[in-house]
Amino acid sequence: MISIGLDVGGTKILGISIDASDPGTVLAEHRVATPEGGAGLVDTICEVLEALVASGEAPSALGVGVPGLVDREGRLHVGPHLGLIEDLPLAQLLTNRATLPTVVDNDANCHAVAERACGAARSDDALVVTFGTGIGAGVIAGGRLLRGTNGFAGEPGHMIVDRDGLECPCGQRGCWEQYASGTGLANLARIAAHERRIDGIVLEAGGDPDAVRGEQVTAAARAGDPAAVQILDELAGWMALGLANLTNLLDPAVIVVGGGLVEAADLLLPKLREDFTSMVMGGVRRPPVTIVPAALGERAGAIGAAVLAAGSA
Repeated sequence: MISIGLDVGGTKILGISIDASDPGTVLAEHRVATPEGGAGLVDTICEVLEALVASGEAPSALGVGVPGLVDREGRLHVGPHLGLIEDLPLAQLLTNRATLPTVVDNDANCHAVAERACGAARSDDALVVTFGTGIGAGVIAGGRLLRGTNGFAGEPGHMIVDRDGLECPCGQRGCWEQYASGTGLANLARIAAHERRIDGIVLEAGGDPDAVRGEQVTAAARAGDPAAVQILDELAGWMALGLANLTNLLDPAVIVVGGGLVEAADLLLPKLREDFTSMVMGGVRRPPVTIVPAALGERAGAIGAAVLAAGSA
């Protein structure tokens, strides 16, 4: 059975088609820029679907992963990384337009389903955390995806780790993702820039501390810049803090770290694992929790959405 999955991100929509019997093999792929607004989102998803249909066999189902609070009926209640889309009945709109059985779920849930099916989360109790612009998570408990009452489970990026901390687009202060995501890296870099700890990187950014980007810090750390390495160590510590809290709550066997920050996994994971062990309850006296990078890269969300769709068709 052919299934199509789309991963909707803040900047791009990635669509793929798979045969449900072999979800790790992508048959076709198409990507476009993410539009603004709910109507534009539906139109663009349908354009990606049409392009994928034209490139291969007719699909039996459509799955879509989106960032935000998605309920069990596929309604996007809040999408803070999609121009603050609210109360959008996305699954129903797409079912009507595409004339295909359609599943819409949170993008991190889709990542977890994919890594469980054919990636790095081959455990009945796994936590898949995506560190991108924000932070999302999919929880596999007892071999099943944990959804919660409304389907909203898996939003640890908005755990408050500092009540008086940095402002978050969600309206709160001190959310975990303001310190431990791609946004968090940029925040830590700008703080360091204003404290005159990374003058060389600021000079590279044109002399403006507020123009420093996380990518510049990562590149400098990879080149051996001690100040940049220290910032990545700070980031790893914040990542470890949230993962330790989640482990105390959920007791996973494996934690899969995905999202854009995985590109710097070689720089982050050693410090992250060290700090995690010092923070999690029991430390070295508890059975070790395996922390590994995601295996499926940027396609994970789309693969997971396609797998979910195939299971519902």
